[in-house]
Amino acid sequence: MLTPEELNALALSAKVAGFATAVCLPFAIAVAWLLARYEFRAKFLVEAILQMPMVLPPVVLGYLLLLLFGHQGILGQYLHAWGIQLIFNWKGAVLAAMIVAFPLMVQPIRLSFQMINRQLEQVAGSLGAAPWRVFCSISLPLALPGILIGSILCFSRSLGEFGATITFVGNIPEETRTIPIAIYSLLQQPDGESMAMRLVILSLILAFSALIANYWIMQKYQRKLEA
Repeated sequence: MLTPEELNALALSAKVAGFATAVCLPFAIAVAWLLARYEFRAKFLVEAILQMPMVLPPVVLGYLLLLLFGHQGILGQYLHAWGIQLIFNWKGAVLAAMIVAFPLMVQPIRLSFQMINRQLEQVAGSLGAAPWRVFCSISLPLALPGILIGSILCFSRSLGEFGATITFVGNIPEETRTIPIAIYSLLQQPDGESMAMRLVILSLILAFSALIANYWIMQKYQRKLEA
């Protein structure tokens, strides 16, 4: 059985990951559509910026978030004046998770858009359907497998985010102490190894479940393409 502290960490992690996935989704679909369907001069720069969170150390991302959204940050000072606080707050943990997990969401959605038969969209357009209607009724449903996979990857990555989160929002019980931060905290305590092990096992189960779901969706989509 999990202790109240462990349950709080689990609930907070699910809350952060859920909000991060929900907020990322519309932006990820827009960016994936842009990269899949349009060619422009600065496209390589957009792709490079998109991949930056994948190669930068998470602590660097957390420090950059501090510079931008801290109380004296470039944007944070204005947000703080409006009563919006991200630093040392679960909302800041959502932002950190979004930055880290966003590239993982975009890539499978982009691939799904690229695999769509463009003739289906052209036929719908020739029959008088407006571009937004073609997108909503044809392109988006056909890209659903990539959207599901991207959402699973984003949610799973958000659950495991540590470096950027602890650098940006700290280690505050019931506020920013997600599962990875709780494991780190418990390992610093003389009697915390057993509780840390339970959270490690829980993390393994969650990660394995996400990979199984990802594999199942890919296999189902592959069989559909071969049919």
